[in-house]
Amino acid sequence: MTDSTETPRRATYTLFVLFAINAMNFFDRVIGGAVAEPIRKEWQLSDSQLGALGTAFTLLYAFAGVPLGRLADRVSRKRLLAGGVAVWSGLTALSGVARTFWTLFVMRLGVGVGEAVCAPAATSLIGDLYPPARRGRAMSMFMMGLPIGIALSFFLGGSIAHTYGWRAAFLVAGAPGLLCAVAAMFIKEPARDGGRVGESVAHPYRSVLSIPTMWWIIVSGALHNFNMYALGSFIAPFAMRYHGANLKQAGLISMTVYGLSGIPGLLAGGVLADAIGRKRKDGRLLLGAVCILISVPLMVLALMQPPRAITAFVVLATSGCMVMYVYYSTVYAAIQDVVEPRLRGTAMALYFLAMYVLGASLGPLGTGMASDFFTKRAAAAAGAVALEPFKGAGLHNAMYLIPMLSVILTFVLFAASRTIIRDARQQ
Repeated sequence: MTDSTETPRRATYTLFVLFAINAMNFFDRVIGGAVAEPIRKEWQLSDSQLGALGTAFTLLYAFAGVPLGRLADRVSRKRLLAGGVAVWSGLTALSGVARTFWTLFVMRLGVGVGEAVCAPAATSLIGDLYPPARRGRAMSMFMMGLPIGIALSFFLGGSIAHTYGWRAAFLVAGAPGLLCAVAAMFIKEPARDGGRVGESVAHPYRSVLSIPTMWWIIVSGALHNFNMYALGSFIAPFAMRYHGANLKQAGLISMTVYGLSGIPGLLAGGVLADAIGRKRKDGRLLLGAVCILISVPLMVLALMQPPRAITAFVVLATSGCMVMYVYYSTVYAAIQDVVEPRLRGTAMALYFLAMYVLGASLGPLGTGMASDFFTKRAAAAAGAVALEPFKGAGLHNAMYLIPMLSVILTFVLFAASRTIIRDARQQ
């Protein structure tokens, strides 16, 4: 805990470095979405292939995350973080020299392995640095790297690609991570609350999966990540195809809707989650359920806006994404509440396995396949052979998957709130 094992200054430094690493994590993760349209046009890709680039990253990210998450419970977390940042930053830069679709696909696979160390190691550190009463706000500050990294990725990636081409965007994206890797080595590793580094727990995976709340949270992660990664992969192409934006404008729209919206969502979510959590143990998850429910009509109304009604779309979609971001402040802290300290890295790794295998990997691919389906149907209905004029309408129809799945997610989070009180008492 901060009070006994870390000075406030050291804890603040650690949290800032973790925030910076997470920002670069998401900057490099979504850079492919920011420059998706020029990549598609250069190599004549379908939306299914475009979505597969996101799936490549997330599948390997998920499977590598399980052993790396377990490793985070046993070895130095700062060294894992430093190594992971260096690996994924280098491979992101190398993506800029890819000359074929499959070369880029392989590079994105490697980026997934490097980034798999981030969440398990970082959240485990935060769990040991901050007591439960302050954990929601600490998690929200760490997760602030998500919207800021995404916003910078779309803004800088779109601007650089607009002027210098999409390869330059990858080259620039890889550089700052190396500084983060050096900064991570100066983190003072906190003592693990409840167990020494390297102390084993018999049957760690079975222990985590014996917690009922974890099952509901795992399902929620798959649903939420499907939606968030579908947005990350296709928000810029949607702005270009359906609303007529150019690459630079699409970057600004995506930065606002998908990136900057997360700042108030996470800040308010962290404060509200801690305040409600002090009054009732199920408060965090109930807050998450309510916020996801609020996002549904906002996203539906955003998608119902006619072509080129960019202002109305941005206002509604930004509001919808803002309340969707509250999910992270509530659920990440809830995991720390129901899992003992020695198993937090393992729990996060299992959670991320489902988030990425069943959520993030299927979000871009599933949305891309739906977009191709609706595009072909619209072209056939018009008696046309060329598909390009119908790609905007096809992607528009596919995007309705997001609010539909959010309805299901609301019920899953509510179910998790019914079991968390009993599970938290057992820790």
